[in-house]
Amino acid sequence: STEEIFSIFIAIAFVAESLKALSNNYKIFYHDSSCQTLEPNSTSINFTTEKSSQAKECNREASILYLLLMLGTLWLGSFIYNFRKTPYLTRAKREILADYALPVAVMVMTFTGSYCFREVKIERFDYKQRQPIGTLASISQLPVGAIFASMGLGFCLSVLFFLDQNITSAIINNQQNKLRKGSSTHLDLLMVAILNVFLSLFGLPWMHAALPHSPLHLRALADVEERVSQGHVHEVITYVRETRLATFLSHCLIGTSALLLLPMPLQLIPRSVLDGLFLYMAATSLNGNEMFERIMLLLTEQAAYPPTHYIRRVPQRKIHLFTVCQLLQLLVLCSFGLAPYPYIEMIFPVVCFSFFPIRHLLIPHLIDLKYLDALDGRQ
Repeated sequence: STEEIFSIFIAIAFVAESLKALSNNYKIFYHDSSCQTLEPNSTSINFTTEKSSQAKECNREASILYLLLMLGTLWLGSFIYNFRKTPYLTRAKREILADYALPVAVMVMTFTGSYCFREVKIERFDYKQRQPIGTLASISQLPVGAIFASMGLGFCLSVLFFLDQNITSAIINNQQNKLRKGSSTHLDLLMVAILNVFLSLFGLPWMHAALPHSPLHLRALADVEERVSQGHVHEVITYVRETRLATFLSHCLIGTSALLLLPMPLQLIPRSVLDGLFLYMAATSLNGNEMFERIMLLLTEQAAYPPTHYIRRVPQRKIHLFTVCQLLQLLVLCSFGLAPYPYIEMIFPVVCFSFFPIRHLLIPHLIDLKYLDALDGRQ
């Protein structure tokens, strides 16, 4: 259950960041003071001179285009992603097109914003290289107090890495994914620790298993069948190509793009397209999330419940009680993780860690263990 809560929190964080960027764009371009003089009911003493000078600064069309590109990226990516469910083309071509839904949507909407609306001033991907990639961080220049403070922050960060890595591994190694190879959890944590030590020394982004990237990668390597049960269609993974080659090649391409495609042509990507990308990742990460499905049950007529394994084994009241407990934990997680104050966000890993004793010590007093095993997918 903790994995499901964290997965939905990541989706909410993506949506919150996108909406925050959209709100900031509207404050800058749409609700700017220079646009207020263009309102029909506005009055100005120097109407002829002041209005003519400020009208050039008003750029409301930029905000409208921002919203259009953001929602367009979400819609186009979702449409192509679900193209595998249509009868068009062959099955292999539908799968290939669906696997590349995100890059296709980004390229199409980038072309739309950069070429079709090239006369509109829009925010673009900002990149300023202050130092060459691979420059060793000047740790010796830090004062003694900053070094001790960074130790405390580093501990909290290591806890977050530990939780994120293990939660993602638990989602990936779910028995429904039908993986054959072992999880090697301890070896993965060791490699993450060694890798992030060198990345920290050179000021590069940290690496670890993350949501929703890892489940989407597994879905791209899987063969899926649609099965009908009591009138409901659901997807079942039949086979997964368990290989590290795909991950290795994808990260090689990421490194190549960082070295060869910056600042151009990646700076042509509008900021709104990147926010639409985050919305797409949030939407696709909810597929298969049982907590999200149980939240939908609160709004669904009982006769229309899908024939899932926990609905057949767990009383309806216990299902809703378990969902409410998860929603309360999600609310606490969002309160700390999305807090406007950085000092509150620092204890976010501790809040995540506290969910494990809640799940194993508190919730079993409210719901029987046999029902919890069914709700957690262990039966």
